[in-house]
Amino acid sequence: MSDTTDYERRISAALARIGAGLERLGQGGAVAAPAADGDAALREALEAERLANAQLSERVRAIRDKQETTLGALERKLAAAKTEIEQHLRDLVRMRRANADLVAANRALTETARAGLADPEAVNRALQAELTALRAERAAEVAELDDIIAGLAPLVAPAESQEAEHA
Repeated sequence: MSDTTDYERRISAALARIGAGLERLGQGGAVAAPAADGDAALREALEAERLANAQLSERVRAIRDKQETTLGALERKLAAAKTEIEQHLRDLVRMRRANADLVAANRALTETARAGLADPEAVNRALQAELTALRAERAAEVAELDDIIAGLAPLVAPAESQEAEHA
């Protein structure tokens, strides 16, 4: 961004010099008429300034285009990441709710088994289902942590390389 500001400042200064030169040429009698060599030198200088101005303007345009492209790409990546995170959170909430319901049902089944009213095989199946659900929840949490680590890896890598250089 400082390059853009510097280019704009240089363009403004060049335009001011061109304007001052044109004013001197336009005044005629107030300024001594330049010699033929001086006139040619002024025209060359003016042309050089115009060329420099055009080059700077092109650089400024290129920098702005690059910034807009980069910003657009980053905004798209951010939107995709937000959508993915929101989906993971919805899945996690749904899984936790299901697990809480399963745990409550298993507790009730265990209580009826203690009272001698339930089939012990049904209790074992219910407990096995609860273990499976808990394992699935842990796997989902590991997947979520892997996504977080993958997202942080590009941010951490430059810091680690800087630490290695300073060590």
